[in-house]
Amino acid sequence: MATRLFIDGAAGTTGLEIRERLQGRDEFDLIVLDDAQRKDEVARRDALHAADIAILCLPDDAAKDAVKLAEGSETRIIDASSAHRVAEGWTYGFPELIGRDTIANAQFVSNPGCYPTGFLALVAPPVRAGLLPADWPYTVNAVSGYSGGGNALIARFEAEGAPAFRAYGYDMAHKHRPEMKAYAGLEHGVIFAPAVVPAYRGMVVEVPLHLGAMAGEPTADRLRDALGEFYAGSGVVSVCADTGTSEILLESSAPPSDSMSLHVFGNPGGWHARLVAVLDNLGKGASGAAIQNLNIMCGLPETTGLRL
Repeated sequence: MATRLFIDGAAGTTGLEIRERLQGRDEFDLIVLDDAQRKDEVARRDALHAADIAILCLPDDAAKDAVKLAEGSETRIIDASSAHRVAEGWTYGFPELIGRDTIANAQFVSNPGCYPTGFLALVAPPVRAGLLPADWPYTVNAVSGYSGGGNALIARFEAEGAPAFRAYGYDMAHKHRPEMKAYAGLEHGVIFAPAVVPAYRGMVVEVPLHLGAMAGEPTADRLRDALGEFYAGSGVVSVCADTGTSEILLESSAPPSDSMSLHVFGNPGGWHARLVAVLDNLGKGASGAAIQNLNIMCGLPETTGLRL
């Protein structure tokens, strides 16, 4: 029997991508509300209770409201907002870090943020292995395509006179910071420097490291090897054998992708390293991650329907 699936917020950027990917997949029976019902509380409640799994593609407050509407049902929920990423009772939906069995058995799964996906993929494994210190003051520099900002930012960047570069988060209180600290196992919050560039999709997340000031003598080669071992066999995350000087490109019209590549660059003296994650903010950073979690929760091969 097909899994009954309801996408609450299917008209948004992430919701549209998820719905488009699931069309034609006979493992799922989509519950679809027409335009007149999309914001009707009674219709949404009925859909949430009728579904086996609901995917929430909503702003944070609306996602919290949807969870309340689903109370009293046995519906399993994947929340693509940031409302429940560090909330009690919710499982963080990063299979490579949290474990597939944990997600497979969870009722409530919170999709990771796009920026934290890159940061955690780079930092969490070597911190767990003791190669990087948990008490280090980490910084994150990142650029994303403008689609991650929703319809308002998309319109701004596609209008005449659009900015060439938009940096933000200068209040040091970006909502992604708590999940970065929590799931990397850090003692201090990170300094997060995000920016948006005139590319529709795509993302580069970088963590610069002063290895020479750390105990234990970590090196770029050891970090690369540790990441390669951690993600060995993954169909989604790859670790590149970068050596010497190279470059990372973010294409203005990059095709959709659900994969993520990790890079470790080090200088000849071994004192410095730059950890870099390249992903699609709408792929592994949003809709692709939701599909991957959905597959796992339904007992399907996790890469089914992914663009890899």
